[in-house]
Amino acid sequence: MILLFDIGNTHTHIGLADARRVLKQTDIPTLTWFGGGAPALVRKFAGKNEIAGAALCSVVPRATPLVRKAVRSVWRLDALALNSKTIRGVGVDYPLPASIGPDRLANAVAARRRFGAPVVVVDFGTAVTFDVVNARGDYIGGIIAPGLAAMTDYLHEKTALLPKIRIREIKSAIGKSTEQAMLVGAVHGYRGLVRGLIAELKRELRAENLPVVATGGYARLIAARLPEISAVAPDLTLEGLRLVWQAK
Repeated sequence: MILLFDIGNTHTHIGLADARRVLKQTDIPTLTWFGGGAPALVRKFAGKNEIAGAALCSVVPRATPLVRKAVRSVWRLDALALNSKTIRGVGVDYPLPASIGPDRLANAVAARRRFGAPVVVVDFGTAVTFDVVNARGDYIGGIIAPGLAAMTDYLHEKTALLPKIRIREIKSAIGKSTEQAMLVGAVHGYRGLVRGLIAELKRELRAENLPVVATGGYARLIAARLPEISAVAPDLTLEGLRLVWQAK
């Protein structure tokens, strides 16, 4: 079995995989790595499975050595850290390869394997990122925009009368309360943002039938009424890690 770690700003997504697929996954708060409680949670998640390897991608540099230390301590393994030098499965055609978020590289690897090239990944995390693999199978860049929760939380924090809201579907385009109005702006407005950016990418790539894969926390919500998105793949980042580890 292979342990997989996608270390994000809010959560660390942990997966357990075999040679064919990700079998199960869970989330723990990334802060638990700094409090010392994470290794016990990972051991519990892994259970009695024999762990033959580990791979990680991280956008929290301070957490990376703590994860690697935990893997060495418990399983006597060195975790493979995904970056622009260790990536397998896609090429990289980018001016500063070391600056690409490792989670974005993992997404690109998995998306190309599942959907071919060209392909675009939209990852709805703390930020929403678009990652582009061209027809040659090279990662060529992408787009970064504020995340859905970050946008609504900012409105709440910076205004006196706008509440903190729970993001969910709203059918009407006309809000009948402050909360509904914020939901319309967030959910319908976000779909408009995604739709517009996908259209621009199709034009630039000259690919009218461009596969677009959504992943991340709000992927199902936004994709539900957005036909431009071809598929929702919640395990995309972990699957990319699995593929890179197998190809090392």
